[in-house]
Amino acid sequence: MKTIIELITDEIKNVFAECGYDEAYAKVTVSNRPDLCEFQCNGAMAAAKAYKKAPFMIADEVVAKLADNKMFSKIESVKPGFININICEDYLAGYLNEMSETEKFGYVNSESNKTVIVDYGGANAAKPLHVGHLRSAVIGESVKRINTFVGNKTIGDVHLGDWGLQMGLIIEELRDRKPELPYFDDSFTGEYPEEAPFTISELEEIYPAASAKSKEDIAFAERAHEATLKLQSGDKACRAIWHHIMNVSKADLKKNYDNLNVHFDLWKGESDAQPYIDDMVNKMIADGIAYESQGATVVDIQQEGDTKELPPCIVRKSDGAALYATSDLATIVEREKLYHPDTYIYLADKRQELHFTQVFRTAKKAGIVAPDADMRFVGFGTMNGKDGKPFKTRSGGVMRLEHLIADIDEAVYEKIMSNRTVEETEARDTAKIVGLAALKYGDLSNQASKDYVFDIERFSSFEGNTGPYILYTIVRIKSILNKYTENGGSTNNLKIMAATEESEKNLSLSLIKFADIIDGAYRDNAPHKICQFIYEVSNAFNGFYHNNKILSEPDEAKKASYIALISLTKSILEQCIDLLAIECPDRM
Repeated sequence: MKTIIELITDEIKNVFAECGYDEAYAKVTVSNRPDLCEFQCNGAMAAAKAYKKAPFMIADEVVAKLADNKMFSKIESVKPGFININICEDYLAGYLNEMSETEKFGYVNSESNKTVIVDYGGANAAKPLHVGHLRSAVIGESVKRINTFVGNKTIGDVHLGDWGLQMGLIIEELRDRKPELPYFDDSFTGEYPEEAPFTISELEEIYPAASAKSKEDIAFAERAHEATLKLQSGDKACRAIWHHIMNVSKADLKKNYDNLNVHFDLWKGESDAQPYIDDMVNKMIADGIAYESQGATVVDIQQEGDTKELPPCIVRKSDGAALYATSDLATIVEREKLYHPDTYIYLADKRQELHFTQVFRTAKKAGIVAPDADMRFVGFGTMNGKDGKPFKTRSGGVMRLEHLIADIDEAVYEKIMSNRTVEETEARDTAKIVGLAALKYGDLSNQASKDYVFDIERFSSFEGNTGPYILYTIVRIKSILNKYTENGGSTNNLKIMAATEESEKNLSLSLIKFADIIDGAYRDNAPHKICQFIYEVSNAFNGFYHNNKILSEPDEAKKASYIALISLTKSILEQCIDLLAIECPDRM
């Protein structure tokens, strides 16, 4: 199903060609002056120079041939050469009915059906999720869902930080605390216990204690380094402890990501890439791609056209150790082997841009991926406090994500209780759903690359561009539809009729933008575009709701049309919040 912009453009193109002008000039957009018209074409302005004609003459010529076109209720040329367009209400109603009867509301993407890896989350084993993990999780989940919606086979990978010095630190701290464990008995030859010798709470306390100790105790730091090397060399005892760490950590991380409504297809980590590293680096050296510089092995990534000097990508340190770039490159080797993706999308702090530029260019130069491989980095800004600095607890520490969620749940709960008389249990359950929506929408409504201020009072408000406002709009529509069916009405086979007043047409005009919005959000990996759209639709619906007595409308045909229109509105809003991984309660 073509978008409304495409359909209008087709009509304008035909006339441009009929008048002897290149149809490429017939570009139609949503009007940037909705007080003057609904759509516009500025092609006459662009064509004037090529055809040595005044732009208003070209515009007049085109408009004259479209005067009787049934698609338009009004089309006019405006000096110096704009073409202003209003869509016919009957045509608009027919388009909306087709949307409501077509899968995905008529959305089609002919370039989809790709395999896409979305690398997001970035959690670390043995460490709790904190507020710094929020953006990667919620933006990545939405990007993944948008890709799936358009028709791609999408694979989300958490890519855990599960390899490296933190593991050696934990192993040695555990040795100091529980030396009687069989892992630390060199004479032990039996099977190691299946159950971990620590809980997640103990594990989360062990790591920071070990990290602090290593800064003060040189001997402990050296032991931790040795334990890390033993783990990476396959030592049986170290591997057994590592498996315990991973099992306990993954269970806790899955629980916390589930609470965020964030779900991964793969729970792989840096450890999965290790078997590929040596062969990969050795091949780079053999192929003349990598060379030695100051003892390290590096790959030049500078390209013609770069406006600044870019440092080479280090793939092996002078002591033979691998780096994050090495691990990321080896992960690409594994992904090519297992999934052969068409597109890679990585989500991380925007300050990691150089790192991913190095990784992408090295992967292409070394032939790990094709030279024209589609590799994208979505860099996000920071979530800041009201002081404009990265969000902290009152004591200045990094806040755990579960505590942040609890705080916003409580803020929403208090607002629910202050405005309505509801049962405690229902209020708490609703607050969890709405609170999470407040948090995620507050994040996603900002362009990913921008920093934003976390304002719990504003995010939890039921007014303005917030998650609670969007959900309240959907719940309001649900309530109207429920009352309609309770009074004997049926929502089956209803048709939308031509709009008869301004707010009804405004709602209709907002809904027809759906396909174009999805295309933009998909193309730019930009969930904030969906947020902008659903806020516009919600405002348009509420304007329509306040201007029309939907259920008490005496004209039954008109009432049925209203019900069909708001049913479509609800369905589109529900689809959009699902793409943001936001759920809606039945009541608020």
